[in-house]
Amino acid sequence: MTSMIDQEKASIQVLSEGGVAQPKGFKAGGLHCGIKYKRPDLGWIYSEVPAAAAAVYTTNQFQAAPLIVSQESIAVEQKLQLVLCNSGIANACTGEEGLENAYASRKMVAQHLEIPEHYAAVVSTGVIGDQLPMEKISQGIEQIALTDHEESQFEKAILTTDTVTKHVAVQIEIDGKTVTIGGAAKGSGMVHPNMATMLGFITTDANVVQEDLLQALKEVTNKTFNMITIDGDTSTNDMVLVMANGMAENKPLSKSHSDWPLFVKGLAYVSQTLSKMIARDGEGATKLVEVKVTGAKNDQAAQAISKAIVGSSLVKTAIYGADPNWGRIVCAVGYSGQPIDTEKIKVALGSITIVENGLPVPFSEEEATDYLKQEEIEIVVDLNEGDGKAIAWGCDLSYDYVKINASYRT
Repeated sequence: MTSMIDQEKASIQVLSEGGVAQPKGFKAGGLHCGIKYKRPDLGWIYSEVPAAAAAVYTTNQFQAAPLIVSQESIAVEQKLQLVLCNSGIANACTGEEGLENAYASRKMVAQHLEIPEHYAAVVSTGVIGDQLPMEKISQGIEQIALTDHEESQFEKAILTTDTVTKHVAVQIEIDGKTVTIGGAAKGSGMVHPNMATMLGFITTDANVVQEDLLQALKEVTNKTFNMITIDGDTSTNDMVLVMANGMAENKPLSKSHSDWPLFVKGLAYVSQTLSKMIARDGEGATKLVEVKVTGAKNDQAAQAISKAIVGSSLVKTAIYGADPNWGRIVCAVGYSGQPIDTEKIKVALGSITIVENGLPVPFSEEEATDYLKQEEIEIVVDLNEGDGKAIAWGCDLSYDYVKINASYRT
């Protein structure tokens, strides 16, 4: 599969290991506090100095209590020094008690690490409607030791139904300084464009102007995290958060800096990599699906069409069953809400053309079926109407998705 920034990798060094603790001045860890039976369930990210912070949030109108508290923290100075994340319980739809618990968690961890309260953000993920076990949360916070940190434990502590941890780190050169960008994420189900039951944490030691950092995050998110879907459900808790602590000691990065495009490319690479990891780890998934739409009237139309295809339950089940049913793909294009010329559309499964000028063309069913049995599938749609393009990611829909979600709470 191709990547929207594959051609730019020459200026981006992808590290073989590392995540949110890779940039200078960052530490991360996780532990078991008792929310879950035995797996790590309380994770943290800490910066040695206050970091410029920016975030984007779920579009679900039921925003969970920790999101409200974290937004308030960032609003004070647009800076954070610590992120505390628990898994197992979402602290969503929990009323006044849930909000008080989120504030209490923030206060406890800030006091424990001796930082101003508004420099701490709190994040939760898990079952909706349950209250946080505050005694366990409190005991867990007391166990946090900055001298005892291991970022792999953070990556494990934020998981719910995920089967693997998700992390990436890259390095770029700015003003003659090595700048590192690291990331970690969780997400497996209840994932849909415009945030989902996913969390993305990105750290960098770059010195970045906060206002431009937020704008860059929004732009990158629209092309990465907002272009994945597992099941069409948008959750209550989720966000992507970036922290930039400036410890690389480069000159302040802003849109006017000559290296600004390179920084945005690095941020995009981290975000896209994490997005694809989430899509590949969809609940019950056996395949990663990439839908590439080109030739649209504009990028927005291409985004809408690619999302419609990758989010179609019928397309997803056909891919699971290795059935080259092109009718399901063109059907999704047709109900995407975007006006198209149906007589110009071309559709391919990888390099196998199955529709040309809106009509089916002869192709080898056996070859197409064999292609759909692979672990990574590419659907290419060329509308032949303009320069708009977009890529969306998702997965197939298997029997196991139903099994996992039928008993998620019990």
